[in-house]
Amino acid sequence: MKIGIPRALAYYAYYPFLNTFFEKLGLEVIVSDETTKEIMDMGIQDTITDACVPIKLFHGHVRNLMERVDYVLVPRLVSINHESTFCPKFLGLPDMLSCSISQLQNMLEVRIDLKKSRLELFMVCMRLAKKFKKGFFSAYNAYLKALLSFKNYTHQFLQGGIPPLGIVGQKKNNPIHLAVVGYPYMLYDPYLSLDLIKKLANMGVYVVTPEMLSERDKKKQAGKLKKTLFWTFSNEVIRSAYYFFENRNVDGIIHVTAFGCGPDFIVDKLMEIDAKKYKMPYLTITLDEHTGQGGLNTRLEAFVDMLKIKKSRKEAALA
Repeated sequence: MKIGIPRALAYYAYYPFLNTFFEKLGLEVIVSDETTKEIMDMGIQDTITDACVPIKLFHGHVRNLMERVDYVLVPRLVSINHESTFCPKFLGLPDMLSCSISQLQNMLEVRIDLKKSRLELFMVCMRLAKKFKKGFFSAYNAYLKALLSFKNYTHQFLQGGIPPLGIVGQKKNNPIHLAVVGYPYMLYDPYLSLDLIKKLANMGVYVVTPEMLSERDKKKQAGKLKKTLFWTFSNEVIRSAYYFFENRNVDGIIHVTAFGCGPDFIVDKLMEIDAKKYKMPYLTITLDEHTGQGGLNTRLEAFVDMLKIKKSRKEAALA
């Protein structure tokens, strides 16, 4: 039995858990190919024009998978905590795919709403195991191994690595430290992000992302907003930004966002306003399927050069 996992959206946040769980159940996991122009074009062809680029890309990855596997996993992510939900594109993803790709007959829809109870994730895993005719003990073992795999993956981030991009052991003594904030599916897809993080690393920049902060550090920033945002990833991004504003352990912040993303528009404006208050250099990079390498390179180089000049002047003044 082959289970296909599209290399988009929730993949970049929860893949270690999903992959380990299905493999320990004795199923073969097939991940869609790395994003290419062909995959992007297939997604654009299937989706409505107004859809944001991550949704278009998810459709392309489903196309890439659906004829190679028995089931394509399409999670309906509702919540993973009691304070927020995922944005509408996650809530309605299975419905969009059903309407957009009529040939998709092997979709495995899984609803994940952890607000129901503390045992809900375990129950979801049990229901999946039952569907594939696996016993309780096999399912329980797979569930525990999946939790451990996800914990190890998170630990890699906390040690200063960026596992999805294969970047480990960054040099903290690099002259410029930059926070690159955004949703994981925007930051860690090399094609969609135009390899932005690796470009910065090649410029001698030490990059920090929201996943490299502990949950405790981010939750401490929750009180900075008068009201908790509705969306899970949005809260992760803005709380990370406030952590960097307050601790001033980076020289600047880059926010990577998708063109046409409603929740992100609000988050970006809030961070831009507060960056001025904290006097923190701030740059917004908006990406879609038409964004070119040349323009991005120019903006990144100019931003990094500005920070280097600012830092050298500050050091000269203190000398």
